[in-house]
Amino acid sequence: MTQLRILGINGSLRKPSRTGALTRRAVDALALALNGEGRVLEIAEVWSSLAAATEREELHGPGKDAVQAVETADFLVVASPVYRASYRGSLKHLFDLVHRPALSERPVLLLATGGSPGHGLVLEHQLRPLMAFFNALTLPTAIYATETDFAGTEITNPAIAERLERAVAEAKRIVGPRN
Repeated sequence: MTQLRILGINGSLRKPSRTGALTRRAVDALALALNGEGRVLEIAEVWSSLAAATEREELHGPGKDAVQAVETADFLVVASPVYRASYRGSLKHLFDLVHRPALSERPVLLLATGGSPGHGLVLEHQLRPLMAFFNALTLPTAIYATETDFAGTEITNPAIAERLERAVAEAKRIVGPRN
């Protein structure tokens, strides 16, 4: 059996970032629990290539590789910082270039970070509908973290770890046993 390919997508254009730290932690936890291979796609590293393409056919180099990685991953972790009540436009642009059928029935864990608790609604009112458009299977548990949940880029709030454990358990039920 081939290893499950878990791709985290860090929608932040900043490095390092709290969103990146949360993404890495989730990808690592899923890879361990699902006997998978995890990697994180940093939008910041491919943004200039993605931004140059308004249509899929215009993609080349790192942007094309990024879209292909999204379309061929077995499990996605989609993460974005929230600013002014919305997820990053760079993340939306990436998904604008993804073939709709490619993500059908793909399991997805949703993550977001922001400055206030109210921005957590972005998970349910924007990111979950975006994934529904692709017919992806979002895990019931999504994770939102604020500045107070971190010391720098280290997650310090045990409630975030508990939500991640719950999401990993859900992922194991969806993906099934893997050797």
